[in-house]
Amino acid sequence: MSASPKILIVDDEAGIRESLSSILRDERYSVEAVESAELALERLASSSVEVVLLDVWLPGMDGMEALSRIQSLPQPPSVIIISGHGTIETAVRATKLGAFDFIEKPLSLERIIVLVRNAIEQRRLQEENQLLHSELGHRYRIVGDSVPMKALRQQIAVTAPTNGRVLIYGESGTGKELVARSLHAASLRNKAFFVEVNCAAIPEELIESELFGHVKGSFTGASEDKIGKFAKADGGTLFLDEVGDMSLRTQSKVLRVLEEQRFERVGSNQTLHVDVRVIAATNKNLEQEIARGAFRQDLFYRLNVIPFFVPPLRDRKEDVPVLARYFLAEFSSEYGKKTRELTEGAMEILLRYPWPGNVRELRNLVERLVIVCPQARIEPHHLPPELFRGVAESPQQPYSTLHEARSAYEREFILRKLQEHRWNMTQTASALGLERSHLYRKMKSLGIAAPE
Repeated sequence: MSASPKILIVDDEAGIRESLSSILRDERYSVEAVESAELALERLASSSVEVVLLDVWLPGMDGMEALSRIQSLPQPPSVIIISGHGTIETAVRATKLGAFDFIEKPLSLERIIVLVRNAIEQRRLQEENQLLHSELGHRYRIVGDSVPMKALRQQIAVTAPTNGRVLIYGESGTGKELVARSLHAASLRNKAFFVEVNCAAIPEELIESELFGHVKGSFTGASEDKIGKFAKADGGTLFLDEVGDMSLRTQSKVLRVLEEQRFERVGSNQTLHVDVRVIAATNKNLEQEIARGAFRQDLFYRLNVIPFFVPPLRDRKEDVPVLARYFLAEFSSEYGKKTRELTEGAMEILLRYPWPGNVRELRNLVERLVIVCPQARIEPHHLPPELFRGVAESPQQPYSTLHEARSAYEREFILRKLQEHRWNMTQTASALGLERSHLYRKMKSLGIAAPE
């Protein structure tokens, strides 16, 4: 169970300290009360407090000076100012100094409870937001030392602080969503929401409701009002993924929102105004889609203000080792395992593989290896068969020794037989002409783990 939030009461009137302490303890808060600003600052220097109830008129240092000093602390608590001589000027000054709120005497104990609860909730949200931004900064890092990726990072840095619409081109799995999230994180809108819509995954009959929302009873199944993605993204960023799969009818409605920043929910005549930056992505050639009448040219020009291109992994092979090591560290930490490393032979195979699934395929492979590989060093024979089928087309031999080549193809052959017999060990051993015990030893030596 988490510790109760700690409240510090600072007031020179003993009766107020006692009544506030009593009511807040009844609300399950941990409460301490002191009679001066000097004592309050001493407590704050040595212990963590979430909310301070601070009187303005105090002996010695007054509440306003104490508020200023509290706000200069590394992690200041929320401060609610209490005053028996409240004026508008005092309230304004307190707010400018960073007070959460201002309340006058005689105190309403019900209002105090509400203010304290709201101050704690806002503080928790701020902490969660800071943690989220920290995690996102790591999670949505653009990894790669190749020239195209350095150029992409520079383009993000230049474009992110603007409101210019961005259209991101790239094959599936190249990281288009990662680029979109990086743009949002580095933008002036990063404190608002990043809202994603996968245009290819939403049925045609539901996409308008998903984008614009609907009112109760507007169509069969609309049992309650729904807020659309445009409204959720107000003040922030809307990411239209696979925008090339959007129907012409929906395209026309999206075009209007881009032009006017207003729309109506499905079944409603009320116009809603929004301030949304739209980032779109596609794995299609939209100019070809326009030529065949599947995409509106006017919408294309609205979206394609700043074009981005994320290259496929096969065109930036020098990033494969960087990405592989990055994912190895990430998943080793996530699964609580000793950090895995790829041997030179294993890395050579990764470099020769064409990666049709791009970075997503590499990431999934590394996660699998971290989970199933029994050793810290990942050898060629630990790699799945599909990687060898990819490199078999290469005119150059990826193996440095006969032993590596034999182990790799032996592993692929045994894996294929296991899959053919649905991992039935008796049947597989019989098909291979081996004893079951010999098959188990082979699997262990080749790094083949049976699925759970």
